[in-house]
Formats: sequence, C-alpha cells, structure tokens
Amino acid sequence: MLIQKAFKFRLFPTDEQAVLINKSIGCSRFVYNHFLDCWEKTYQQTGKGLTYNSCSKALTQLKVALPWLKEPDKFALQNSLKNLSHAYDRFFKKQARHPRFKSKRNPNQAYKTCFTNKNIEVADQSIKLPKLGWVRYARSRQVEGRLLSAFIRVVPSGKYFISLVAETEVKELPKTGKVVGIDLGLLDFMTLSTGEKITHPKFGCSMEQKLRREQRKLSHRYEGAKKRMLKQKNLTLMDCANYQKQKIKVAKLKEKISNRKTDFLHQWSTKLVKNHDQLVIEDLNVNGLLKNHRLAKAISEVSWAEFVRQLTYKAKWFGKEVIKIDRFFPSSQMCSVCGHRDGKKALYIREWTCPQCGAHHDRDVNAAINILNEGLKNPIGI
Repeated sequence: MLIQKAFKFRLFPTDEQAVLINKSIGCSRFVYNHFLDCWEKTYQQTGKGLTYNSCSKALTQLKVALPWLKEPDKFALQNSLKNLSHAYDRFFKKQARHPRFKSKRNPNQAYKTCFTNKNIEVADQSIKLPKLGWVRYARSRQVEGRLLSAFIRVVPSGKYFISLVAETEVKELPKTGKVVGIDLGLLDFMTLSTGEKITHPKFGCSMEQKLRREQRKLSHRYEGAKKRMLKQKNLTLMDCANYQKQKIKVAKLKEKISNRKTDFLHQWSTKLVKNHDQLVIEDLNVNGLLKNHRLAKAISEVSWAEFVRQLTYKAKWFGKEVIKIDRFFPSSQMCSVCGHRDGKKALYIREWTCPQCGAHHDRDVNAAINILNEGLKNPIGI
C-alpha cells in the first residue's frame, strides 16, 4: 500500500540560513495576507472572488514591484497561494470557517517547498534545500520512498524542524486474530476489554506547578519591559533580553510536556494496532465534552481526539480495522453478562453489582466489554 508519510528531523541551520528561513516564512505570510485582502476586496466590488491562476499571475507582478519577495524559495510563495485557495474551497463547502489573516505571533510558523529536479537531497549529516543549500540535521532514521515536499518549521523555543513528505510503501502486519474494546476515561487513560488498565502519566499536571511559576516570572518581566518601553520610546520587546530569555524558557517547558504526551500516545496506539486485528472505540464528541468547564482541563490533558486519530491512520496503514460505536450507547449502564440496564451512575461509583444476575463489575472493564460486543454487532464505521 502506497502512503504519504512524514519524516520529522531537527535542523541546525547557520545564522545566515536561519535568517533566510525566517524571511521565507515572513514572505509566505505576507503573500497569504496580501491576496486574502485582494480576494475580499474583489468579492465586495464584483460579487466574485479570485482564482489560483489569477493570483499566481499577480504574484509574478508583485515580485517585480517588491524585489525582496525574490529572496526566499519560490515554491514557498506558490504553496502559500495554494493554501489560501484550499481554505476558500473548504469554506464554500462549509467544511471550515472563513479564512483569516495570519499573524506573526502564531506559535507555529512554517513554509512548504516542493521536490523537483533533485532540489531536495538527504545525506548522512545534512539535507539539501532550495535556496538554503546543505543544512545540518539530527538523523534519527532513514528516509524511505520518493520525496514529494518538505515543511520547514520554527517553534516558539527557537528550534528549527523539517518534515520530509515521501511516498512510501507500507506492508500489512500479520494477523493476530485478536479483537479488543477500548473505554477511554479520565482516571485511567483507557481500559481494555481484557481487563488491562493503562494509567495516563498526566505530564501537564505533574509539571503544572513549575509551569505556573515560570509563567508568573514571564508576566512580571513583561510588565517590567513595558515600563522600560515607556521610558525609552524607541525600545521594543525584542530589545528586552530578560523577557526574551524567560519567554524561551516557558516555551521549552511547554514543548517538553507536549513531546512526552505525544510519545506516550504513539507508543500505545502502535502497540494496540500491532497486537489486534479489530479495535472498537466510542465515537466521542470531544468538542461537546470540552464545554463542561469542570472537566475541560482533564479532557484536554488526556488528548482523546489525537489518540483516536493515531489509531485510525495506523490501522489503515497496517491492514487493521477501527470500529466506532454510537456515542449514545449506554456502555457503563449495562451488565456485560446478562444485558440488564441498571441506569445512570455517578462518576464516583467505580464498582457495582448487577441486581438481576448478581455479577460484580468494575465500571470501566464492564464498559469496555460492552463496547466490544456492540462494535462487533452494530458498527457505524469511521
């Protein structure tokens, strides 16, 4: 099976290369915002928007008027226009909201370049990129397949990353003949129908006190920087070294939490897909659950949506199946032995006994078994 797979590495550009990367990102953002403004003005005047081809021709003229747009990679600017066109297509199909202007304060800044005529090459210690030349990188694995494109990204901590997108072949994993029901929760990250419970490390909660302390320091230094700016009118936040140092410190701490959480999700999603042929889960409405302000923080911490996303695409890659059941199925109210429905139970009730057959249940294990049985009988698909 041919798939498009991304290989992510950390880049270590020189000072000149870092400047050019930042210029490419800034120019891509400028082009996106410029033609978004043109698109809106044209629509107000004529009742019709622009097309990608008309914007592409206008971009050529814009480069003549603004010579600094010729400095970055040309593919970065073209892909910025494609992103705008795609955003409008999704908006008109009612799949997304109206495109908005991009801000330089957005924590994720990136641009995309395309592979053509061997302008992107991968060596043992460096990667060749358009306009940048050979850039040193941290090689953690072999890039497999035919290269298609590359995303160069700058994160708030000041680190540079590249995601190489390649078309590669994935072989199906051998069948195990096993099926499993998965009940996602807050006390335990998930409970399997086999009775196994996986506890969530709760990286955000464990480092919350340290993060609060560092964010408080950042707030104090921001107020101090504002007072200095009032005294020296030509001073900016970029000139306030203590504020910038603390800002990077907070960003690194958040990045560490995010990396540990992502690693945990990848480990368990891969393990479940390798060891089971069918995985049955609930079709959770995470956005709706987040409206409960008492549980919103805990739900965000466990990252259910990201875990289900990883399970879904990995199962598709390796020839396994993810089955979803109706989100309103009363998995925690039914007895998995006799099927008796005992009604809703408060969250503090973790164990209960069926009044009809006398079977004693662990709330989460019973729910996982019910999810498995329902998924095998009445799947609703992905």
